[in-house]
Amino acid sequence: MERHQVVLYLAAIAAGITTGLLAPDTHPLDIAINPAIAVLLFVTFLGVPFARIAQGFRDVRFLSALLLLNFVVVPVVVFGLSRFVAHDDALLLGVLLVLLTPCIDYVIVFAAAAGGAHERLLAAAPVLMVLQLLLLPLYLLVIAGPAATENVEPAPFIEALVLLILIPLAAAALTQWGARRVPHVATASAGALHAMVPLMMLVLFVVVASQTPTIAADPQPLIGLVPLYIAFLAIMAGLGFLTARIAHLDVPRSRALVFSGATRNSLVVLPLALALPVDLRLAAAVIVTQTLVELVGMAVYVRLLPRLIPERSATS
Repeated sequence: MERHQVVLYLAAIAAGITTGLLAPDTHPLDIAINPAIAVLLFVTFLGVPFARIAQGFRDVRFLSALLLLNFVVVPVVVFGLSRFVAHDDALLLGVLLVLLTPCIDYVIVFAAAAGGAHERLLAAAPVLMVLQLLLLPLYLLVIAGPAATENVEPAPFIEALVLLILIPLAAAALTQWGARRVPHVATASAGALHAMVPLMMLVLFVVVASQTPTIAADPQPLIGLVPLYIAFLAIMAGLGFLTARIAHLDVPRSRALVFSGATRNSLVVLPLALALPVDLRLAAAVIVTQTLVELVGMAVYVRLLPRLIPERSATS
């Protein structure tokens, strides 16, 4: 499954679209989104080497470049692109929610497939997750303005931080601690790690199926977002490469950095969009549209990035 996971993810998306079209009552799927994402993130965090995480922080050059790219460069790019949808609050909030938040789950898979230093991304995942949830309200206020965000309540952000991040993170750390002492826990932990691909398929299926009726009901505004998302992928490939060169990163870390700058946290921020007032609920479909574009884009990245950053271009 791991060898063919990209194809399996696309199959899960296709199944989700089919289900959403044939069974437009998606309320049970809406309820399943948060638990499915929480379990997926628990397994993701289970792969974080907590005992060796300090080693990842000692790579100051990579971590600094990662934070600079995701929390300084990306917001500037997103501000420019978001002007194309600034006339519609739902579209604007959806675009900002998804493009301002760096991915922490399947980016690791795609970076590994392209020969990137995926273990560095795995070690940095908790830092990226906590920082994005802390900074996202500030970015929304600055870029969208008070008028667009006045109906955005802080409660969903706090709930997402606790239920989707802190609890799975603590549970993963506790499980790792237990695995070093109890053989049965170690066996269960290893089995859980092998469930990453099926869990990602489940989350993609649930998320896409739940939003397909909304997308199908009025596809025109969402189709108009496709060029914007493609432009983001193209721009971030160049800026990620430039940031890696400035930071003098070697080839594996450079490739990982480019993937991190381009891949967004659509699955985790979706519950935030679903918690918005009814008149802004289109933001959830905006986020799912980005997921569909991005997964195709990541397949392209896997093929093109080794050419953009070949082995002979190592700078350190």
